[in-house]
Amino acid sequence: MRMRTSLHPALVFAVIFVGIFLLHTPLLSLPYFWDEAGYYVPAARDLWLTGSLIPHTTVSNAHPPLVLGWVALWWKCFGYAPLVTRSAMIVVAAFSLLGVFRLAERVANTKVAIASTLCTALYPVFFAQSSLAQVDLAAAGLIFWGLRAYFDKRWRSVATWFSLAALAKETAIVAPLALVGWELLLRLGFLSERIRRRSTVSEFDAAATFEPASTQGLASLLIAAIPLAIWYGYHYARTGYVFGNPEFFRYNVAATLNPLRFVLALALRLWQGFGYLHLWVLTGAMALAMLEPPLKDSETERRRIVIPVQIVFFILIAAYVVFMALIGGAVLARYLLPVVPLLIILAVSTLRRRMRSWLVMVAFVAAMFVLAWFWNPPYGFSPEDNLAYRDYVLLHEDAERFLEARYPMARVLTAWPASDELTRPWLGYTTRPMQVFRIEDFSLEQILSATDLRDHFDVAFVFSTKYEPPHPLLDRWTKWTELKHRFFGYERDLPAAAAAQILGGRIVFAEERKGQRVAVIEMKQEQILDAKKMGDSTAASGGTNGF
Repeated sequence: MRMRTSLHPALVFAVIFVGIFLLHTPLLSLPYFWDEAGYYVPAARDLWLTGSLIPHTTVSNAHPPLVLGWVALWWKCFGYAPLVTRSAMIVVAAFSLLGVFRLAERVANTKVAIASTLCTALYPVFFAQSSLAQVDLAAAGLIFWGLRAYFDKRWRSVATWFSLAALAKETAIVAPLALVGWELLLRLGFLSERIRRRSTVSEFDAAATFEPASTQGLASLLIAAIPLAIWYGYHYARTGYVFGNPEFFRYNVAATLNPLRFVLALALRLWQGFGYLHLWVLTGAMALAMLEPPLKDSETERRRIVIPVQIVFFILIAAYVVFMALIGGAVLARYLLPVVPLLIILAVSTLRRRMRSWLVMVAFVAAMFVLAWFWNPPYGFSPEDNLAYRDYVLLHEDAERFLEARYPMARVLTAWPASDELTRPWLGYTTRPMQVFRIEDFSLEQILSATDLRDHFDVAFVFSTKYEPPHPLLDRWTKWTELKHRFFGYERDLPAAAAAQILGGRIVFAEERKGQRVAVIEMKQEQILDAKKMGDSTAASGGTNGF
């Protein structure tokens, strides 16, 4: 018989929400960051203002609209502001963590569920994503709820949760399709009778887990693809493209189908799934615990997560790792959020089963995760994976306020996403739009190309487009740098001083935070003075058209 927890889900949700909200309090009013500013917030804003599911102030990437609609609903109810946006996403994060708790208590017990939920909430990637207006965490949470329903064989709920997950992000369809593969293996007699007999001692309803799903169960897993197909049909009817604009498709699919790139991306995905940002502490502890015999409570061996459930978890992890290595131009850690908590549940259960001091180890892992919020590792990583994103936002706030105050009418040379930050005041960085001349990045090639177009800009805003470790581990291997450039679009940013020298300007503002930098470079002084005079006269006559 399945064990039931004494903790009511509403109480668990309330505790989780309050905890996350308090931890994120210093972050709630930050302007929008990177992909938030570049796609998700503009797309949600278009939905909020016009009711259009297809964005028009940014190029459509064909992402389903569920999360965008959630954010737009909050804006309609409480007003447009970063605080409202981030509060809406924290509700999603709390609901996702409740899904982790309910899944872990179903396959293990309440103690494992509490510890797993805590570790998941504190894992740097999950924590950083908890208040960002992006879609991967929401899709992950809905997958957890779908898995819980799957193990309970509540097929209507399975269809509902996985359909919603696919409408949160299209790649969530990997989960139900992987489960279909597992069900087919069961029908082919994949599990031997020996494994069945050994696993039926668990308190989990093992018999139900071993039996293949009914036709209704298989149908419920496949139904999840129908709403996604309808969305793509609607998107094609409105835009002429199924999977987003051609450049988006090329970058995320067509350009990734190379065997060598797949092998490299697979290695990166395995690292992100098992070792990234101190995750190796937990997986290493699990591996060491496996060397110890199971502990006994009152002469009864502590029970494990049954073998079929473990297999299901590892099938989902493998499916996501392989799929995300195959597609996706940017190898971002947030794409694995649907499966990292599954590994955490397995690891915590193993620690409890085999280590008497398992609570001490869980506390140590949690402390290491919190340390990774603030610690930038000696390898390349995305600032959105810990609080480095806050450093980025604060740097850009300071630099762009300086630009707006000192050069209000100047034409600014910069790259994305600062180009959006300067031209869209509703992103939170400026009070009115500025004129921008955009280049792709701040590599030597792009800076040199800008020297031929000096008449198009008056100042340059240069910044770190990626985190560069002071003493990188792999970049000492020249071949790795070449491979990153070839397959992952890697370009090294020129130092601000070098960019200023090439452009023929001087640095008038510079700031740095934990390896990330911004700088403003002033070009021809006489042109700047003319621009400032023009700005004064425009202000005297009523100002520019603002948003």
